[in-house]
Amino acid sequence: MADSGKSTPTVIKKYANRRLYHTGTSTYVTLEDLAAMVQAGEDFVVYDAKSGEDITRSVLTQIIFEQENKAGAENLLPVAFLRQLIRFYGDSMRAMVPSFLEYSMDHLAREQDGLREKMSQTFGPTAFQHAMEEQVRANMSFFSEAMRMFTPFGAGGQPAGGDKPAEAPVPASAAPKGELDDIKRQMAEMQSRLEALAKK
Repeated sequence: MADSGKSTPTVIKKYANRRLYHTGTSTYVTLEDLAAMVQAGEDFVVYDAKSGEDITRSVLTQIIFEQENKAGAENLLPVAFLRQLIRFYGDSMRAMVPSFLEYSMDHLAREQDGLREKMSQTFGPTAFQHAMEEQVRANMSFFSEAMRMFTPFGAGGQPAGGDKPAEAPVPASAAPKGELDDIKRQMAEMQSRLEALAKK
């Protein structure tokens, strides 16, 4: 998410042979190079060299895929979170997910910077690694639980993220009208809050 005060993003062109061309340095780059640019806070957009289509999203997704599959690297995305995210692609709540994710990750980034500064001042840089790992795990656990709030039941009437099937799943059509109205009202309130938070 680029700030309005930042300079124009660097243009990267992707050719048919899958090579990525950095127009700023007039050199070919790799996904690792682009990952380093993201980590350094350098903004860029990726265009298909032939069609001119903006393919930044797919390239960033590919970078995440590569990072998650690095040998020996600690994964950032828990399996339960990935399953829940996939479920949202066919869910009526799909429109709310991008704002929720953007706000949550922005909040996590601000929290991370604050924790890094405090730990460095108090114990020095060597004490930061372990504390950050614990903080990220706690945040991701909370994040996954928050995502489950939007889909209390997964496919087949099972609780989202749960392994055991519900003993007696109740179809939505069989629920009392008052309860359905209540659920709809709560969902609408959550959507309003998320939209308000995303605008801050």
